[in-house]
Amino acid sequence: MSGETAIYLALALPSLASILAAVSGRWPNLREALTLLCGVTLFTIVASLVPRVMDGARPAAELLTVMAGLPLAFEIEPLGMLFALVASGLWIVTTTYSIGYMRGHHEQNQSRYYACFAIAILGAIGVAMAANMFTLFVFYEVLTLSTYPLVTHHGTEKARRGGRTYLGILLFTSIAFLLLAVIWTWRVAGTLDFRPGGILAGKADSGTVVVLLVLYAFGTGKAALMPFHRWLPAAMVAPTPVSALLHAVAVVKAGVFTILKLVVYIFGIDLLQSTEASLWLMYVASATILIASLVALSKDNLKARLAYSTVSQLSYIVLGGALANHWSVVGGGMHIAMHAFGKITLFFCAGAIYVATNKTEISDMRGIGRTMPVTTFAFLIGALSVIGLPPMGGSWSKWYLALGAVDSGHAIFVWVLMISSLLNIAYLIPPVVRGFFFAPRGETNPRIKEAPLFCVVPLCFTAAGCLVLFFLADGVYDLLTPLARAP
Repeated sequence: MSGETAIYLALALPSLASILAAVSGRWPNLREALTLLCGVTLFTIVASLVPRVMDGARPAAELLTVMAGLPLAFEIEPLGMLFALVASGLWIVTTTYSIGYMRGHHEQNQSRYYACFAIAILGAIGVAMAANMFTLFVFYEVLTLSTYPLVTHHGTEKARRGGRTYLGILLFTSIAFLLLAVIWTWRVAGTLDFRPGGILAGKADSGTVVVLLVLYAFGTGKAALMPFHRWLPAAMVAPTPVSALLHAVAVVKAGVFTILKLVVYIFGIDLLQSTEASLWLMYVASATILIASLVALSKDNLKARLAYSTVSQLSYIVLGGALANHWSVVGGGMHIAMHAFGKITLFFCAGAIYVATNKTEISDMRGIGRTMPVTTFAFLIGALSVIGLPPMGGSWSKWYLALGAVDSGHAIFVWVLMISSLLNIAYLIPPVVRGFFFAPRGETNPRIKEAPLFCVVPLCFTAAGCLVLFFLADGVYDLLTPLARAP
């Protein structure tokens, strides 16, 4: 299969899955089987491109030309390859989990849910494979609009209010900042193509570079930099599989992926290093890392705590891009995958606890580890990966980010990473301690009662993925190394 054909199929399959989910709603088993089949096929196609990309090939396709020099075009480079693998692979796992969660919780409008979820995956794949900033912007907005019905899925006033915050902030940042930055870049550089080394060197003065970086950083609202982060906690009114989509599979990863892509292919690492145009972004990202971690400590609701944890963890990747050196860019790219597996495990566990016990507050989860030992142990594994402790995959991405901070000559950012990891321990380990070492109230001999099998199997799979990624980190490193010159 040619690279062009693979790209078109990768875009067509989520679209087909959405249509099939909508028309097969009368037959839930068929609907979910077709969705899983499309997911497995998509991942197989995406994975088939990995050897070519690692050998230096850049599969490409051009769908149409909107105007002279502005095509809707696709090209797969290493960072996009990694994001496409994460999005397509975790679509399968999240769909499997959704079967157990949506049925176990007797959710309404399940066909609409699966159809919109598939369109969201289309948006993520389009972002991952975009050959220029115009194409990325189009699919970035597809992702925003397709996830709005998922956020407001329950149809309650609380859900509608959360959806308004979600859509309002993401559309405002896109129109007010990101679109302006895209147009300005087109005018200055004469192109929006993603090119190794960037397209702004020699065409924009240092002041313009700083302003453009400000517009891009805050315009990419899905990266959840403070103060444009409130959409993420607000979106926690959605069903837990949607939260997993937002935090691990597609939405937030599309945001930080965009930041890294801009650093490498629009600005260029050399330009940011020589002008120090990204120094301010290092401090904004660091402040977001620490402040969001402190807010997470104050949250008793498990999903709210995990939401602020995501706000913090996303800025690790933004910091990696802002540091603009080989180690930091590779570490930021690795964190896309490592955090995805750790955080989706945590959200899967939160949803499983809700399905099995109807509990959402950490203070009510005394002894949950005795009644749900598999789920609680999986939560521990996901937590250790997010914290960055070996032998979990998250330890490698944080290691390379720390090397990047040292290489930049700014020791303060090493301290930010270390302090943040301690805060990770403070807000992620107490639910496990409470679950395993506190007796449940009013029960002297609690019975084991895990969530449905379709919930438990996916969270075990992603927890195992946290461990496996520790040993496969060299492959991820080799894939991402071309993003920046090795020291």
